[in-house]
Amino acid sequence: MNDALHQALIDAGLSEVDVAARLGVDPKTVQRWIAGRIPYPRHRSALARLLRVEETALWPGPKTRRPTVKRPETEIIAAYPHRASVPRQMWQQLFRSAHREIGVLVYAGLFLAEDPDLLRVIADKAREGVSVRILLGDPEGSCIAGRGAEEGLGDAMAAKIRNALVFYRPLCEIDGIAIRQHDTVLYTSIYRADDDLMINPHIYGVPAAQAPVLHLRKTSGDDMASTYLAGFERVWALAEPLGQPPSTPRIRLIPPGHMDGARTDRSQVHDHRSR
Repeated sequence: MNDALHQALIDAGLSEVDVAARLGVDPKTVQRWIAGRIPYPRHRSALARLLRVEETALWPGPKTRRPTVKRPETEIIAAYPHRASVPRQMWQQLFRSAHREIGVLVYAGLFLAEDPDLLRVIADKAREGVSVRILLGDPEGSCIAGRGAEEGLGDAMAAKIRNALVFYRPLCEIDGIAIRQHDTVLYTSIYRADDDLMINPHIYGVPAAQAPVLHLRKTSGDDMASTYLAGFERVWALAEPLGQPPSTPRIRLIPPGHMDGARTDRSQVHDHRSR
């Protein structure tokens, strides 16, 4: 039995099923590795990165020695053909791993909103001091209407956002959680937990759940992950806080006979806002 590998899985809080999903292998294969079978070189390397340990700590000996190579600037931890193929426990693990920041950039993110366990993880992390920022689409925005037309959904995209808001809105009551709404062309949905990112690029006419997902880990000198994070910050800067009206001038409607400095009852003053 590979005791070092078994302990590394425990330390990382990963099950055999988690590892199998991340590496794209059968859970029985992971069981064989724990039992003592030595994985192929590509799996040894991927597993060591996943567990954040040296490869030689898991499989000591000349068989695992490789020439020293330059560490890649961006680490692609895993790739999934569709967002729907990402295991639910992977999303839970992602957000549970956060110690500094959680970020979500979506139009609706309804699959997260409808999962009470995931929302509970995010809420608990905020209570532990993790900064949480969530960017949702503005259901009245022109970009939302355009995305709905592209996917053949009509007004359904805006309806999905309104539905998701019912679940997301209570998070605003928790210190450390901020939610904003944006009306930007969303090229990619981003789910961040510190330096780990789940990137869901959008494809014309294809629902996000059917588009691929990349799991990236930001490293020093990173360029790829940094580009996505910079995009998140640009959208955040343009977005409006949830529940806040847009910054438009207020028009005071004063009834006849009250124009010459006469006092106007507060019930006769109305704020007109357009959205």
